[in-house]
Amino acid sequence: MTAQAGARERAGEPAVWTRDFRLFFTARSVSTLGTAMVPVALSLGVLQAGYGVSGVGFTLAAGTVPVASLVLFGGVFADRFTPRRMMVGADLVRLVTQTVTALLFLTGTPALWQLVVVAAVNGTAAAMFQPGLASLIPRIAGDVQRAVATQRTSESFMFLVGPSVAGTLVAFSDVGLVFLIDAAGYGVSALCLALLRLRAAPAAVPEGSIWGNLAEGWREFRARAWMWGVILVWVVMGIAVFGPVEPLGATLVTGAYGATGYGLVMSAYGAGTILGGVVAMRLKPPRPLAAGATAMFLYALRPMSVAFGLPLPPMAVCHLLAGVAMAFWGVMWMSSVQTQVAPRVLNRVHAYEVAGSVMALPVGQALGGPVSTLVGAREVLAASTLIAVAGCVVLLSAPPIRRLRRVSGTG
Repeated sequence: MTAQAGARERAGEPAVWTRDFRLFFTARSVSTLGTAMVPVALSLGVLQAGYGVSGVGFTLAAGTVPVASLVLFGGVFADRFTPRRMMVGADLVRLVTQTVTALLFLTGTPALWQLVVVAAVNGTAAAMFQPGLASLIPRIAGDVQRAVATQRTSESFMFLVGPSVAGTLVAFSDVGLVFLIDAAGYGVSALCLALLRLRAAPAAVPEGSIWGNLAEGWREFRARAWMWGVILVWVVMGIAVFGPVEPLGATLVTGAYGATGYGLVMSAYGAGTILGGVVAMRLKPPRPLAAGATAMFLYALRPMSVAFGLPLPPMAVCHLLAGVAMAFWGVMWMSSVQTQVAPRVLNRVHAYEVAGSVMALPVGQALGGPVSTLVGAREVLAASTLIAVAGCVVLLSAPPIRRLRRVSGTG
């Protein structure tokens, strides 16, 4: 334990940088770097192989569909077999699949069906991995919010630098090298997670059918109005705001300011997510969801700045503030989930909220283009701006969300 961590403990503040959190932090940081690199490398590799934009879409979709469709079962299995076993197993599966993908690219031109199958296996592994994250942090950190903020800040940094690293590696080497690095990252993650010394686990899920376990998770999810209320708003936001802003923003900003300009505003957004994580390490509002929803008003600046065609510098500032808002909300939300839900059902409840959030995003991405063809891209983003503001108003108007109070420690 560091001297600074010891000083915090003596001051009555739980230390974050314990041995186990350092292992967890390493696991998440290394694997997230690979996760941030792979979409760029995969897209370039599929295009170089001659499968075109449709091939890229099929391959990327093959990795995301299993997450949305299988994450609920991941929550059940995490409760049945322990989160760590599921997470280590998922990392080992991805170590193998990414090594296979690397060899396919390094030894020739892979068939599209091979890439689709591997992506689907990776997506399935991700669905088995994700639910366990919710229950792991409370078992290794005394200060859940600070731990979540620290983790999220690292992940934001990796997503900021990962695409550029991947592009550089592909330009000067081979697509396969990126997948080898990603595979190694999963190996490191599996090792670090296996070495964790976890606090006592919650009671095992009673024996019964998988469907019965899913039903219990649904009852627990439905019993928390603050949780399903947020997810309902998030579904609407995913379809009308988060989904369209990516493809339409890329099209409009690139058309106005070129690829360099688009890179600048997205870098500003990434920097904002890092800053938002740092802010969330320091601020501990008594009503975290109310504070997060208030911050999310700033996210409306992102679609607004593109819809109104602001000059590049103020557009970048708007994206920076939107990134701060999104990261701050993310920490407030995840720390609330991890401290408000009983450990025995946390993995399954988390799986339901992930499924609700994930399923809406591709719908918005798919609808953004056709709708913009009918009414105009700027008009769609102007509507997204209004819906983003309305969504925050709804969050703050709902008493279960607005009044939810922070729970210290592991709750």
